[in-house]
Amino acid sequence: MESDKSNATPKEAIFRLFGDKPTSGLGFLDFPEKPLPPPPPCLEVLPSEVSADVKCSQEPVNVAGLTLLKGRVSTEEVFALSNSDLVPGKYEGGLKLWEGSLDLIAALSSEMQNGRLSFTGKRVLELGCGHGLPGIFACLKAAAAVHFQDFNVEVLQCLTIPNVTANIEKEGHINSETRFFSGDWGEVHCVLDQAAGYDVILMAETVYSISALPNLYKLIKKCLSSPHGVVYMAAKKYYFGVGGGSRRFLSVVEKDGLFAASLVVEVADGSSNVREVWKLHLK
Repeated sequence: MESDKSNATPKEAIFRLFGDKPTSGLGFLDFPEKPLPPPPPCLEVLPSEVSADVKCSQEPVNVAGLTLLKGRVSTEEVFALSNSDLVPGKYEGGLKLWEGSLDLIAALSSEMQNGRLSFTGKRVLELGCGHGLPGIFACLKAAAAVHFQDFNVEVLQCLTIPNVTANIEKEGHINSETRFFSGDWGEVHCVLDQAAGYDVILMAETVYSISALPNLYKLIKKCLSSPHGVVYMAAKKYYFGVGGGSRRFLSVVEKDGLFAASLVVEVADGSSNVREVWKLHLK
């Protein structure tokens, strides 16, 4: 997961999950999930609110010809959880660097090289940011504003803000406005700067939970600028055991009929099940 080397094959196919035959619906009930506790409050977290009690160390990670810094903090120290990727409704995995984040950066770099994407002067939102590496990449590429969102305020205070700060200080010449927001996708639009809209929305490994997909999609529709906004999503094709995945999310998107989706890259390096990066844009 720490390496950006993979057998990635660029794609430009338009995705169609449903055929012309009638369908019975989205099938969310195929994978019932336990009821979750009430979500935490939605907040804007200021850089001055970074945790002074948790140590965040930085390590280099190489991706797309760049050396970025990734933070490392103890899940047990922050959440009193040991060796846990996530606990639904309490901790959504934001302290771990998921491989999809690196897949996303590599895909964004390729899109830029091919003239299909520019961050210059753009407003960017990274959903489910964790380390915030894709958002940091947008900062490096002259985005006007990059806003970072995560479910857990603790992730922002203990990892995201220190990691964004360390990368900006390392570069020394980044002028992007950076802001940080915590909360559940069903409510966080209330604190996000959705009125201005976001030109680019980035998200990696956010579609593993079936129950969260409708709120995630609604949030995207509320926040994406029209008509030229784009979404880049990195995810595993299927998350075995929890039922989510890129194809499940795309079924929600297609059912609504508002967006077109194209596959940017497929990653099949043998380290996990197949991973993908998709681009969504308004029809």
